[in-house]
Amino acid sequence: MDRRSILIFIQELRKSLRAILIALPILSVTIFLLSSRLLAFFQGRLTGKLYFFSVAEPFLAHAKLSLAAACLVLAPWLLFVLLRAAAKPFKTSRLFVATMVVATTLLFYAGAVFCFFVTLPFGIKFLLGFSSAELQPVISIDKFVQFVILFILGFGLVFELPVAMVFLGKIGICGRKFFQRHRRWAILLITIAAAVLTPSPDALNMALMGVPIYLLYECGIIIMILLRIP
Repeated sequence: MDRRSILIFIQELRKSLRAILIALPILSVTIFLLSSRLLAFFQGRLTGKLYFFSVAEPFLAHAKLSLAAACLVLAPWLLFVLLRAAAKPFKTSRLFVATMVVATTLLFYAGAVFCFFVTLPFGIKFLLGFSSAELQPVISIDKFVQFVILFILGFGLVFELPVAMVFLGKIGICGRKFFQRHRRWAILLITIAAAVLTPSPDALNMALMGVPIYLLYECGIIIMILLRIP
């Protein structure tokens, strides 16, 4: 992207930034009123008690959880604003942007749901498996909330891979042939990402992360073929 394209991107992004900065804290405060129920819902993955080690820790944990939940709810709007701004310098059609927004939203939520129901339970079970009669877990509420937020939002973003590939191909930065030629590097990077993002380092959890990402990578190439993106 040249300097002019970057300026257009920033100007387009600023149009919706004020509305987002107003909506996000309002929704966060609203969700905060229900944060105890939300925390209990996530704590069901842990099947154990949570503890706090400072006076402010429970409040801060609920605030972080409320903010993350607000971002999760506002994800379609946030993705629309970002994609619209990114597409503006390249004069892509509204239909293409709308399609990208729908696909991006569905993949984001698919990644979050996959993490919550598949990866988190396996990871938590594995990590707590090191406990014993002499070594009992005492889990901080703040650390638990950060742990859950990191991996759910992380998985949601990682699942955006096909959309990112198609978008880059459409605007002419990285075409289909580029992704086909660099499969080996993609596998290496996916393996590293799986090792970093999964909550436990065992092969099963890495596979639960890495295999879907690679399948999404291949889906991105297939979609580019169908759209005739060179």
